[in-house]
Amino acid sequence: YKWKNLERHPNRLISQVDKIDNFQNHGVPLIRVRSSLRGPSKQRGIYFSELISTTDLRHKWDATNNIVETIYNAADLDDIKRFQGDKYGEPVMFGVGYVKTKQSVVSPREQMTLCGVQNFPSGASTVWGVELEEDQNHLFPKDQTKRMPRSTSHLFAMTMIPTGEDTFDVEYVLQLDVGGLPGWLLGPVVTETVKKMFRFAEKYCESGFEEGGELAKRLAAFPDDEEESSLRTDEPIDE
Repeated sequence: YKWKNLERHPNRLISQVDKIDNFQNHGVPLIRVRSSLRGPSKQRGIYFSELISTTDLRHKWDATNNIVETIYNAADLDDIKRFQGDKYGEPVMFGVGYVKTKQSVVSPREQMTLCGVQNFPSGASTVWGVELEEDQNHLFPKDQTKRMPRSTSHLFAMTMIPTGEDTFDVEYVLQLDVGGLPGWLLGPVVTETVKKMFRFAEKYCESGFEEGGELAKRLAAFPDDEEESSLRTDEPIDE
């Protein structure tokens, strides 16, 4: 497979957009969007993941989202670490998430994913997600009894790599199948949605340096010791 470049603007917020059409024969494109941002290094993987996993933040940039919540967390992250080994970094979040969209150009859709956040010694972090199969449907939230058509994330990863004390690059990779939208139309829709996230993220990350800023207040809730500040299984991800 070879990436096809769609946009390249080194001095802009959205520096690069690429795609691979029909990646792994799923009928929809794999989209890659890159950006460079400035924000605190403290718990960067966690707070950046919350842009897509918490209701208050997600609704500020994603008008199509209805519900986003964590429905299950790992009972013991040490068990996850022993299973994964050291190759994939340090797991700081691991669980099952649920998403439901509003009526838009297509009817409401839902997703259920196994997802997590991995931290690396370099200061980099990766947020990842894998769509659960229908034989895991018993895990759906008990209060969501009416099944909606499924959207499927065939591949999702968001990686943050530090480039300075307070600066970092982000690569967002997503292959989403909504069902009902052809790949040639879905690609631009996914790209524009990811761009909206980055536009919001730029201001949100900067607020981490402002007294009383939205991110500054969120970071104040974490312990100073990063090793102790990973989210515990009894702590809700949604604020």
